[in-house]
Amino acid sequence: MTEQQKTNVSEHRKAKKSRQLRINVLFFAVFLVFTVMVLRLGLIQIVEGEQYTKAVTKTDANVAQYPAPRGKIFDRYGRVMVDNKSVEAITYTAESKTKANEKVAAANELGSLISIPVAASKLKDKDFQIYWTAAYPKMAVKLLTKEELKKSPKETYKLQLERVPKEEIDRMKQDNHVKNIVAIFKKFNSGYAYEPQIIKSSNTPQSKKPADLLDETELSRVAESLDRLPGVNVITDWDRVYPFGETMRSLLSGVTTPEQGIPLERKDYFESLGYARNDRVGKGYLESQYEQFLKSHKMKVQYVTDSKGNQISEKVIDPGSRGYDLQLSVDMELQKEVEKIIKEEIYKGKNTQWSSNVSGANLNSAFVVVMDPHTGEVLSMAGKQITKGSIQEFSPGTFTTQYPMGSVVKGATVLTGYRKGLRHGEVQIDGPLKLKDTPVKTSHGKRSLGPINDIHALEQSSNVYMWKTMIRIVGGGAYYPEMKFPADLNDVQYVRNEFSQFGLGVKTGIDLPNESRGQQTKPSQMGNLLDYAIGQFDTYTPLQLSQYVSSIANNGYRVQPHMLSSVHQPTNDAAIGPMIKEQNTKILNRIDSTQSDINRIKEGFHLVTKGASGTARTAFKGIDVSGKTGTAQTNIHGKYSENINFVGYYPASNPEIAFSVVVPYGYKSGANLKIADRVVRAYIALQKQYSQARDPKDVVFKEDASSKEVDKGN
Repeated sequence: MTEQQKTNVSEHRKAKKSRQLRINVLFFAVFLVFTVMVLRLGLIQIVEGEQYTKAVTKTDANVAQYPAPRGKIFDRYGRVMVDNKSVEAITYTAESKTKANEKVAAANELGSLISIPVAASKLKDKDFQIYWTAAYPKMAVKLLTKEELKKSPKETYKLQLERVPKEEIDRMKQDNHVKNIVAIFKKFNSGYAYEPQIIKSSNTPQSKKPADLLDETELSRVAESLDRLPGVNVITDWDRVYPFGETMRSLLSGVTTPEQGIPLERKDYFESLGYARNDRVGKGYLESQYEQFLKSHKMKVQYVTDSKGNQISEKVIDPGSRGYDLQLSVDMELQKEVEKIIKEEIYKGKNTQWSSNVSGANLNSAFVVVMDPHTGEVLSMAGKQITKGSIQEFSPGTFTTQYPMGSVVKGATVLTGYRKGLRHGEVQIDGPLKLKDTPVKTSHGKRSLGPINDIHALEQSSNVYMWKTMIRIVGGGAYYPEMKFPADLNDVQYVRNEFSQFGLGVKTGIDLPNESRGQQTKPSQMGNLLDYAIGQFDTYTPLQLSQYVSSIANNGYRVQPHMLSSVHQPTNDAAIGPMIKEQNTKILNRIDSTQSDINRIKEGFHLVTKGASGTARTAFKGIDVSGKTGTAQTNIHGKYSENINFVGYYPASNPEIAFSVVVPYGYKSGANLKIADRVVRAYIALQKQYSQARDPKDVVFKEDASSKEVDKGN
């Protein structure tokens, strides 16, 4: 073997050895890779297997809340004033991963089964734009340039809405079927995920058109098609009913519709309390005031979805319950009769011709408040007013409207006078009163009453006696002709403070919103205090008058009036459930008068109705009523008129009720005394009927001999 051959053999062996080494290294590397993979798989399966399994099978649980009825409202005897009735409804509940095209498909399908008549004015252009961009996504994309497509989704969506072709909007507006679908789609988008939206109900309070209500045919069609309508459901909803019809209806108020939901101006407040946007809430007065109790505890349904958003189960986790029930202090049979009396007397007065040029044409409203003077419980709060030719229920006017009330306030004037030196039985001459630089003032035109004391001044409603008492109050001593009226602004505030002890010029504290305190005008001259003494300057509400006369009837305590008596657990029957809260009597203040002073006023008030010269002697024949009339000069439409009023209590010896009657622009109709007389007789008749009934809540007022007979206690 030559040297060359030996060299070749050696190199061949080296090459073979090197190749074998590389192969071994490669196999080793492959072995290491597989070893790492096996170890990793083992780690995933054995150590982290449970975690990954959970991730694959991950589910989400979301809760939707469905409506339950609000609490009921009962009167003092357990009569149902506000109830609920079951109504069928179609709802739509979007899930967190529901896409716009899925809503479009469901809206199109549902639109072929039900009809939602919606006037074109109720669907805005934006509603059509929103539907169009969801229904035609490819066409919507073409509305944008390549550069615009790079913007954020929020920006591009806004541009798409703005650029929906006008001809497309006009086309949809002309197609009733499309409008129906757009209306449904709008309802689909009116809430958050898992927040059921009522699409159509068998009762729609704001509409009287049968076509707007869900009928049995539509209900059946939808129920049979639920498998093709993801998110759509048929439920039993509720709505408010009023067994007493329009009686006290405006005070009871109502609730919003699902479309109205929570008020926009209070959205943050209600949402902080857990309300959904379409939840119905009280719109005003009692329903709003006691929303915290009346609101329902909603039914809760849990929806479970997998990681892909597919629903895999649903379960009722809370059946829900009705809201708490309220029992009010109101006697609805008395309320019903009082409203009837007001209505009849308004029409009688309005159609009265007193003289050739004076009629009752301007008499268009009247108000009555009846309350327990010892507890503040409101038994009746009624008002009526003529609007556009027809008479309407206007109970809130008893505490939201205010008027000059006239001589009814003279009890407060005399009590204030006692505290400033006026003596019991003090006699003053009721004759022309002349102060320096002022015209002569008299009580009743040119007629004078002559010598008169405090209680007979109340009996005959002497203005002069009150003016001379006001001179005493402001520190002027005894009146003498041509004297200067010695008053300043401090005296005005002092007298107002004195009157506020009775509830005149301050809010009564009634448990209702929007109460007026009346109007206090800055005097243009100090002589206005003389007008104040006879109720001709500041204005007061009918409710303030009732609180004022109550403080005299109950011997000096200003009691806070209230409508609510108690709050109760709901029950499954018609009975009132266990009480959870009771409204207690609240004394606001004790008037700064002695019992002797108050008794003196009571004596004067009794002479008003029973005295030979009493201004109310023609009323209350045979029944023991004390009170005070009031006439306030006023103007309406540039013509002279008078507000005629009355405050009183019954029985005079041991009052059960205190009441006020206010008849703006009643002038010479006498409606104030006619209403007051009939109201007291209705109360007496009802008390007799209650005493004879097995269950007072079954009593229905009957105007028989019991409402006209003489009170045996007098």
